Amino acid sequence: MNSLAYALLAMLVRKPCSGYELAEMLEVFWQAKHSQIYPLLAKLENDGYLTPENVEQTGRPNKKLYHITDSGRDKLKAWMDKAPSIPVSRDEFLIKAYSISLTDSATANRLFEDRITYYKDKVYKREKLIQEMEAEYGPDLKNLEHQIFGRYIVHQRKLLMEQQEIAWCRWVLTLIR
Repeated sequence: MNSLAYALLAMLVRKPCSGYELAEMLEVFWQAKHSQIYPLLAKLENDGYLTPENVEQTGRPNKKLYHITDSGRDKLKAWMDKAPSIPVSRDEFLIKAYSISLTDSATANRLFEDRITYYKDKVYKREKLIQEMEAEYGPDLKNLEHQIFGRYIVHQRKLLMEQQEIAWCRWVLTLIR
């Protein structure tokens, strides 16, 4: 089992999801391609950690919802006791920032302005998502034992990181100008 497998199981604890929904929800942790997710879902199903439910849809292709099994919950609980791996971070933008002396100020400006635009959009969407969680779950959301607590704190962390990225880019722009 790799980290992606555990991430999929973790998301299924909250509610059954399709592979497409799981790919969208993974964004808070890392980018995973559908070509990684679907074979892993099949393996988790074969191993007895989840079960599929075929859902017929009108006017759209049928979809498969995945449910975590008791065995999947047990596997996830056992994994929770283990120390996490060292985080891996890859960001092409940072390589470009590191090499910024090779370009002109207009290109450097554009690079950082584009980054700010990208993160402003992420912040907007994340704030909206957090507001929806707070409206739906109220004060229970901040209870460790609530099923949504982990999702809430992870999205709060991502929001802070995205806001900090914007602040850092703005600081760099003051140096460039």
